[in-house]
Amino acid sequence: MATFVLVHGAWGGGLIWRDIARALRRSGHEVYAPTLTGLGERRHLMTRDVNLSTHVRDVSSLLEYEDLRDVVLVGHSYGGMVVTGAADAMPERIASLVYLDAFVPRDGQALFDLIPSGVPRPATVAGSDWLTAPLPPEVFGAVNAAIRDFTERKSGPQPTACFSEPLRIAGAVDRVRHRTYIYCNDPHPTTFTHFYDALRTRPEWTVRTLACGHIAQLDRPEELTALLVRAVPGT
Repeated sequence: MATFVLVHGAWGGGLIWRDIARALRRSGHEVYAPTLTGLGERRHLMTRDVNLSTHVRDVSSLLEYEDLRDVVLVGHSYGGMVVTGAADAMPERIASLVYLDAFVPRDGQALFDLIPSGVPRPATVAGSDWLTAPLPPEVFGAVNAAIRDFTERKSGPQPTACFSEPLRIAGAVDRVRHRTYIYCNDPHPTTFTHFYDALRTRPEWTVRTLACGHIAQLDRPEELTALLVRAVPGT
């Protein structure tokens, strides 16, 4: 059985993984789905000082204090920035790294640097330039009423520094041998198509597709769970 650490994307919290976590635990896996500082049920901890480095430390601290090893570390969307930093800090603890429709940064890149031209950038909150407002889920494609309701009720502003701070890594993330990219390709192309195109021909990556929108945890939970299990080394 494997240990999964599931990292959510921007503006939300670990709750997005609830169905996935339950399914993995029913199969005997150990699962952690932390909420990053200042978001979700931890929004009362939001300050101007919260940035990408804060969230990388959130995940790195979880790995350290729970003494987790041989981890399948999964990042969704903005979470790709976070898991890259955490894996670079602690590659010896990571057995497999999974990017779910996520940003895959290099050293010195911020999330804002990775948004393709023509794709809407999230706007700052009126009167609070240090906060960025959630994008409506329709930006990433058609969504059903249940997904729209969930995101509207459970999303909130996020410190802009999470998106503008460049990620600083030393290259140790490349020591993680098992790396998977899961591309949600309906509709196609998307904000994340350029990562899919860049990685699908690289032999050190396993690339999968899901015929669904960006919020795969709610759109295709069973199929996503199966793909995460396939990312366990030796499976």
